[in-house]
Amino acid sequence: MKKIMVLLSTLVLAIFLSACGDKNSSDNMDEQSGKETTQTNPNTTKSSEVGNFDGHPNFETFEGSIDHIHGLGYAGNQNAIFFAAHDGIKVFDNGSWYRTKTENNDFMGFNAVNEGFISSGHPGTDSKLPNPVGIIRSVDNGQSLEKLGLLGETDFHLMGVGFETNTIYALPPNNNSEMQAGELYISEDLAKTWEKVSAKNLGENLIGLAVHPTNSQNVAAAGEKGIYYSEDKGNTFELITENMQGTSVYFSNDAFWFGGYDGNAVLIKRSLTDGKEEEINLPKMEQDAVMYMAQNPKNPDELVFVSFKGNVYRSVDGTNTWITLVENGEIQ
Repeated sequence: MKKIMVLLSTLVLAIFLSACGDKNSSDNMDEQSGKETTQTNPNTTKSSEVGNFDGHPNFETFEGSIDHIHGLGYAGNQNAIFFAAHDGIKVFDNGSWYRTKTENNDFMGFNAVNEGFISSGHPGTDSKLPNPVGIIRSVDNGQSLEKLGLLGETDFHLMGVGFETNTIYALPPNNNSEMQAGELYISEDLAKTWEKVSAKNLGENLIGLAVHPTNSQNVAAAGEKGIYYSEDKGNTFELITENMQGTSVYFSNDAFWFGGYDGNAVLIKRSLTDGKEEEINLPKMEQDAVMYMAQNPKNPDELVFVSFKGNVYRSVDGTNTWITLVENGEIQ
């Protein structure tokens, strides 16, 4: 088990450092079979709604590859799925892929929120943002970026934001003018002010943070030792898993979802009403695990996740079957 954890952690580190050009692989991780599902061509699953990005002045269609994904979600409460990549925002909308024409930044710590997205990262070649960008926000699909704070000071890889509240939890990798490295902080005013939280029992080697959409008391983290959960605004955490490395965390309105790896990839849905847990059907995944996931706020039957190997899967029937949108970084 320790070997598996180390190997997957190495892969996570490679993803976080992709802006520097490093990309490692894990060839010795134990195989896992997963559950068989039907995977269909995504172009056969178009909705009747006309996409918002066809003819958008700041987007163009593209084919090819999308890799080094650092977050995803339904930004702006749209049906379109936003992917934060090292070379700008990519969008899957109504069966087609689009990319931004400007502000093609290396987005890190990306969180979709009700009016757009909040992110961190490094500026692209066409951007006038400082390096690192600190915390930024967009309410127009990435066409313009509002500077919220800590510009030129920190690139936040570990950042969770409430979809409706926009409450930000962040764990800085370095000291800055507001924070100490390795401590957990919360901002409830869009990064204007920060408060350090106790974060008792929160483990080390974390790879993900998530905040409930409407109740910012609920925050969770994924790490090498498992999944950590807090119901008191991050002051105390409970390790809620055993013998599993945590790989992803996500909140919908009524459930807490978490991914893990115990020799197999697993995705668990935990009810916020009664605490009951349900193991979610996943596509066949070999030597892989769930890295980021999101549920469409307008349609709970639609979910999407990206794996550590750069595969993107989407379900439109409540996870009964999965559609492969991207395989090994290549758009299908």
